[in-house]
Parts: sequence; structure tokens; C-alpha cells
Amino acid sequence: MQTRQLGTSSVHVTPVIFGAWAIGGWMWGGTEERDSIDAIRAALDNGINTIDTAAIYGMGYSEELVGKAIKGRPRDSVVIATKCVMRWDSEVGSDPWPQKDNQGRDVVIRKNGRAESIVYECEQSLRRLGVDVIDLYQAHWPDVETPTEETIGALEKLHQQGKVRAIGVSNYNVEWLRRAIKVAPIASDQPPYSALRRDIEKDILPWCQEHRVGVISYSPMERGLLTGKVGPERKFDPTDHRSRHAYFTVENRKRVLAALEKVKPIADKHDVSYAQLMINWTFSQPGITAAIVGARDAEQAAHNAKATSFALSEGELTQIREAFDPVAAALATATKK
Repeated sequence: MQTRQLGTSSVHVTPVIFGAWAIGGWMWGGTEERDSIDAIRAALDNGINTIDTAAIYGMGYSEELVGKAIKGRPRDSVVIATKCVMRWDSEVGSDPWPQKDNQGRDVVIRKNGRAESIVYECEQSLRRLGVDVIDLYQAHWPDVETPTEETIGALEKLHQQGKVRAIGVSNYNVEWLRRAIKVAPIASDQPPYSALRRDIEKDILPWCQEHRVGVISYSPMERGLLTGKVGPERKFDPTDHRSRHAYFTVENRKRVLAALEKVKPIADKHDVSYAQLMINWTFSQPGITAAIVGARDAEQAAHNAKATSFALSEGELTQIREAFDPVAAALATATKK
């Protein structure tokens, strides 16, 4: 599988990246450890070279699983991307968010971008992952109570110390990106992006292209909605965030299924699934470096990896975009209410 340079950094990633949020269990209705480890290994065995995780995913559990899955593999064969700033174990930070951990215990998640917190988190992540260096260390969300100059400055210090190969950010808008890039080279931003959610095309994507900042999109399949397997009748566990997500109303599910039916001839032509088609569409968009895709087991991971096995023509890319135009507009309106 070919790789793509992440911004101007030395890090090269595959167009499909294994997303390790769901395997952390938190907000996804639990997880099976053996299946999760097998999923990561299957992704790597099928050509994916990058795993994206975060300390907050399962409150450290996702990172631990990634560490177990990569143990024994040549270190330079795997690109590890993880994130900091989201703390469940600190009473300092902005935007307190009451949640339940995987054991059902009450926790309060806060965004802490202070320098000392970043340094502490890095050491904890290195330990859980079982590595000496993090290939891409990302500020997960802006901490509005801490200047981004302090956060990025701490990340740059870790980079100079050799603990981090490249610095990334996640969920940063153009204003925050402008400030961040003045402090240190930013390899990538990680925003949500899919055929259903395209707001970054207005400003973030063009800015990143102009300044040679890579874009790693998350939720390219909108949490499974674009796989064609989420029918109107499907029920989600109460601990699964999709049970409350605005995109997952019965009406919206019907809209998505109707749009998928319009692009079925393209999927059939390439002999691929809806999931593979929509992943390919996402990483084929101008300015998108890679798409992060989660998997719960080895079969799903291997299936997702094959999204790179075909090429969509410009005409097909346009047809897919146009098929989802009305749905994307409807969802954008719904989420603003």
C-alpha cells in the first residue's frame, strides 16, 4: 500500500488509518480485548501502517491495547499516532464533561493544554503503548483556558527531546491553526469529514493545503452510517453514543440509504462494498491525506484496508458527491437547530 507524506514531516501514512476509538470501549458500548487486538494486527497485516488512538479512548485502555497488538513488530513498521489534552484524571482544565468510564464509574473529562500536563500525558502514553517515541502526537481539542502557544510549545519541546517525531492537532479551526503554526511546524490537523459532513471544505481544508498541513479525516463513514448496514430498525445500546446522535434518527438513516442506492452502480462496477467506496471517496478528495476508519474485529479491519485497492475516476467522485449533496445539506441544517 502506498503512503503519503504527512505535511512536511518525516512521517508517512497510508491513505487508510486504523482508528482505535471504538476498541477503547468508552462511548461505543464496550469491546472485546481479543477481537480488538486481532483487528489491529489484521489492519497491519493488510498493509495499513498507521494506528490512531488517544489517551482518552477508554481512559488509557485503547493505548494499552495498541501496545499489546504491536508488541514484537519492528518499530519502524508501525506509525503510532496518539493524542493529549483530554484528561479524566485531573481537576484542572476547561469544559468539564461528566461521563462514565468503562467500569461505569463517574468521571469528569476536562481539556488541559497546560505544558506540565502535556509532558505528564506523554510519559503515560509512552508507557501504555510500550514505545520510546510517538510518531505523531496530537493536541486532541483546544483548551480555551490555555493559550495554544503554550500547548504547542510543550509539544515542540517533546519533539526536540526525541519523544515525538511530528506534532499534530485535532479539531482545530483556522484561527487556532494560524496561532499553532507560528510556534512549531504542524504536520496535520484531524477534523471530522465525510460525504455527509463537509464543512471543512469552506476554510480549514483550503488553509491546510496552502500551508502544507496534512489532513487526517475522522468519521469518514459517519460512525457506520455510510456502510449501508444501519437500517431504520437497528437499535443501539444506551452506552453507545449513536443512540443519541442527531445523524442517527430514523428519517436520516432512510435518507442515507437512499443516497447509497444511487451510488450502488459505482460500487458494483468496482466490486466493492459501500464502506470501501465511501472510504476511498474520502481519501481521494483534494487536501485529504488519509481517512481514519475503526474496526471491531479482524474481518472488518481487513475489509477496510481493501478500500485502497481501486481508483475512482473524477466522474465517479463527482457522482458520489452529488448523490449525497441533499443529505449533507439536510444534516447540516438539522445539527444547527
